[in-house]
Amino acid sequence: MVRIDVRKVGRIPDGGGWRVHGRGTAWFVAHGITRIERIVTDIGACYRAAAFPRALIGSRHQRITPYTPRHNGKEERYNRIISEEFLYARTWTSEDQRSEALGVWNIHYNYHRRHTSIGNQPPAARLRDGVTNVLTSYS
Repeated sequence: MVRIDVRKVGRIPDGGGWRVHGRGTAWFVAHGITRIERIVTDIGACYRAAAFPRALIGSRHQRITPYTPRHNGKEERYNRIISEEFLYARTWTSEDQRSEALGVWNIHYNYHRRHTSIGNQPPAARLRDGVTNVLTSYS
């Protein structure tokens, strides 16, 4: 099962924005996930678009009940964490700089950052085949 939520984040113009001046399914396969049975989303307009069902590739689309935070809590918590610890934790001078740093932050979040909800272990500790893509220079 994959949970999806969309968070709109403003683009940073080259040289920085106002804070400065005043893929694909290949990732899943690499981690031993060969089939996604369900994709859980809220009822956002982007999930009702004609192109979204084609992107499911045979997975069942399950919509959560509106105004039920317990169903969408994991996605909302991730959105809060990424906002607090990454998006607005420092000043970015360009969209390219932030996009490049996001890859490093995602490795930290999934493979190194302890999550109290899973016994102070990173999410990657739950993978049965172990971690396969941690950069050797990352500590």
